[in-house]
Amino acid sequence: MNQAVSRRSAMRLLAAVGTVLGTGGCMATVPPDAALRRPPPPTPTAPAGGAAGPGRAARIDSLLERLSLEEKTALLHGAPDPAPLGQAAYVPGVPRLGIPELRLADGPAGVRVAATATALPAPVMLACAFDPALAREYGRVLGREGRALGQDVLLAPMANLIRTPYAGRNFETFAEDPRLTADLVAEVVRGIQDEGLAATVKHFALGNQEKDRDTLDVIAAEQTLHETELRGFEAAVAAGAGAVMAAYNKVNGVHACESAPLLGELLRDTWGFDGWVMSDRDATHSTVAAIGAGLDMELPGGTHFGRPLREAVRAGSVPEGSVDLAVRRVLATRDRLGLLAARPARRPPRDAAAGARIARQVATAGAVLLRNEHDTLPLTGAAARSIAVIGPTGQVPFVSGGGSAHVVPDAAAAPFDAIRRRAGNGSTVRYALGEDLYGRPLPPRLLTPAAALDDRRVDAGRAWSHEGEFRLAADDEWTLLVHYTGQRPGVRLDGEELFPVQQGAAEQFAGGLLGTAPDGMSVRRRTLALKAGTHRLSVNAQGGAGGQRFRLRHTTGATRAADLAEAVRAARAARSVVLFAYEDATEGRDRTSLALPGGQERLIEAVAAVNPRTTVVLNTSSSTTMPWLSRTGAVLQMYYPGQEGAGATAGILFGDTDPGGRLTQTFPADERSTPVGGDVLRYPGVGGRQEYAEGVHVGHRWYDAQQVAPLFPFGHGLSYTTWQYEKLTVRPGGARADGGGLRVEFTVRNTGRRKGTEVAQVYVGPSPELKLDQPVRALAGYRRLTLAPGEAQRVTVDVDARALSSWDPEQHAWVLGRGRREVFAGRSSRELPLKSKAVVRSR
Repeated sequence: MNQAVSRRSAMRLLAAVGTVLGTGGCMATVPPDAALRRPPPPTPTAPAGGAAGPGRAARIDSLLERLSLEEKTALLHGAPDPAPLGQAAYVPGVPRLGIPELRLADGPAGVRVAATATALPAPVMLACAFDPALAREYGRVLGREGRALGQDVLLAPMANLIRTPYAGRNFETFAEDPRLTADLVAEVVRGIQDEGLAATVKHFALGNQEKDRDTLDVIAAEQTLHETELRGFEAAVAAGAGAVMAAYNKVNGVHACESAPLLGELLRDTWGFDGWVMSDRDATHSTVAAIGAGLDMELPGGTHFGRPLREAVRAGSVPEGSVDLAVRRVLATRDRLGLLAARPARRPPRDAAAGARIARQVATAGAVLLRNEHDTLPLTGAAARSIAVIGPTGQVPFVSGGGSAHVVPDAAAAPFDAIRRRAGNGSTVRYALGEDLYGRPLPPRLLTPAAALDDRRVDAGRAWSHEGEFRLAADDEWTLLVHYTGQRPGVRLDGEELFPVQQGAAEQFAGGLLGTAPDGMSVRRRTLALKAGTHRLSVNAQGGAGGQRFRLRHTTGATRAADLAEAVRAARAARSVVLFAYEDATEGRDRTSLALPGGQERLIEAVAAVNPRTTVVLNTSSSTTMPWLSRTGAVLQMYYPGQEGAGATAGILFGDTDPGGRLTQTFPADERSTPVGGDVLRYPGVGGRQEYAEGVHVGHRWYDAQQVAPLFPFGHGLSYTTWQYEKLTVRPGGARADGGGLRVEFTVRNTGRRKGTEVAQVYVGPSPELKLDQPVRALAGYRRLTLAPGEAQRVTVDVDARALSSWDPEQHAWVLGRGRREVFAGRSSRELPLKSKAVVRSR
């Protein structure tokens, strides 16, 4: 890391490069530093209450002079909130100096507090729209809601790349592609801060997985860092992000919260970041090293930046000037964003209706139609008048993922209800469960002695327990579930505790679907292979201060078979099937498989076998393997679609809107065929060490470099109409007046009979003259467009100099890739019917 982001790197990142760009003999001269010159990060206009220029600096100076050491350090760490709103963290103010308190809420798909809030679609679904303007509106909803719900800082967006499909938080971020991630992160930041809420881009850096996130040492070369993971964070800084959250993991041997090369030399000296850096929750590991490296705030408490920091200052191991610098960064940023005024700007009211409109728009725009055979979709005519809706998430809406991204909405309709309404009178729409997620009651007489365990209430201060036996006539697989309020009951089977309290995030964050029953009770489950014979079951519950309710439920081989049979009967009797499948991801754990969990694969195969007009709707977090794919009629990827997901899904199914989303991550053909497949050093790591050995070949770039065929490529997505690409031209020019890039033009024509939405994509090939590792093709630009039947549009995509450049670790700078380079245009990273060449030369 010393080489990757050294002081020399900081000085030379913006090194001048002279270029001549051309195509087909047409050449243009570019000023020596035009290709890589980067203007200073913009400073957003401060809302009411924010000072400006010299007045702001003088105000901060005056506050620093009057703050005691105790007050300074209190501004640098979290503390208990005297009036908690259910947010992630709280920093007290200094009332005597008019410094207000600060509340920080989790994101990124809504404002996570105790109150209900607008549950937006997961950011990965937003990204599938390939629409930076929509990302800006998404951010504005977050910003306004955060302000309305009493918050000052949002811990979002997440800028880490989707590096491995197993990562538990892939739904919280945007894409496997650095360029697309950078574009969208920047606009979400701007949108949040348009409304006066501070955005916190996270997790800086290489926080790409949950497994071993507290201890993992991630090793990445300098070129890899700059060309992949760092792009989104750099874009967030350029957009004026108020704060950056340092990651849990180590980066090249040093904890991210203690990395001077990351926090000081790269973030501040090179990129010009003028906000503050906070730790992730309990990610601070020291006092002296952390504040010396540039960490400004510890969350959630003051384990290292409270009393230990004051003692370190008094002992001389930390200069008080270091504390002053951290406080200055926090106060100056708060002032810039209007969060330091003694009388803060009046908080706006919640506009739930506006939030719902954007949530519906994003869920519709980001819907990706992966497969559509024999016109299975849209549902029209006879196919729309007889429908079987199957699957648990057809009846229980899957709104959001688990962990810090989970948001409880004001309301969320069930997809079954939305489909039934859309089908209208005269249609038959029936529902079958298919798979039971929440269990059947244990019969009271199952146990000897008998006990009713389905709705027990334990009064405050009381305890209740029961122990009994039951007998199985044959071996069976059971899933036992406990639903509860308050303290979780103890449940032991044959002496083993079934639901022990786990350590860390795995206990704190349950899944968005599986962790909560439809009535709001918490849920834990355990699947066991039980032998024939007698088993002992005991339950112990404590009423605690507020009393407790719990129920003990189960599923068995017999109940699963009955659910499957019911689904098959419903499918056979219907003209069309819409089968909802799920995969429940959450902060705190990674996925252990890319397959659908439980018995869903068997369910899909059985249903599709009796009804080939089966559409599978996926409420999943990331890429999924599909051994059942060829048996289905259609597959619609809806990710975690937020509170308006039911209506958006129904609208797509019936063709009210063209599915306009495109994949922002490659779906592998199988679990071996991924950028980390079979290499445990790449993922999950060995002995606490992980290597980004794929280099710059992240995501779709790896599939191209290794010539591996994916199940679905990056950028893939079908439409209800057909498209034709033609007449590609490439010439020097672009958005910059100095010509520092290429202008790519081509025509896209809607050749079908329906209005449709397309995402046209442009990729560039490697430079033959750069002796650096380069992608086979890199995404250089894109354009979302909607056309009527028969309509054609001339599309212009400006390719900037950064897209034509690589990071040279010897020069510690971006260098332009000279020579004859290929330019491609088309519908995905693997469907590129147009190709031309551009000559890039130095002056």
